Amino acid sequence: MEAIDRAILTALSEDGRLSYTDLAERVGLSVSAVHQRVRRLEQRGVIKGYAARIDYEAIGLPLTAFIAIRPIDPAAPDDAPERLSGLPEIESCYSVAGEDFYLLLVRVKSPGDLERLLQEIRTAVNVATRTTVVLSTPYEGRAAPVGR
Repeated sequence: MEAIDRAILTALSEDGRLSYTDLAERVGLSVSAVHQRVRRLEQRGVIKGYAARIDYEAIGLPLTAFIAIRPIDPAAPDDAPERLSGLPEIESCYSVAGEDFYLLLVRVKSPGDLERLLQEIRTAVNVATRTTVVLSTPYEGRAAPVGR
């Protein structure tokens, strides 16, 4: 990947709402050249999409937790991501190395809602869970290190 594409990705990861004019100024290209490069990056799947950064407390989801899951029966099918995809509280699902099979990032309203969600997860995929509740978030969603 060319350095200019990395510069475009860095700028967009810092502010996905940059206009093509502002992006062109940041990376030192014409607006049409930046537009073409962004379109190519999207077509190649390097840029998967654009999203707003949300203040979850402001929308009534102040409790963030990580839930590690591992199957109770290791011979069971590895279909947890598909079976859990309908639970809207699960923001992200990561396949991980180590004791656990997946790590889920969840956002809920209260400890009671977390308890309910844990039961739903255990029932849906017959897994053991280990939960870590987030106390504070010094930073999140930082710009990607694409320029390195």
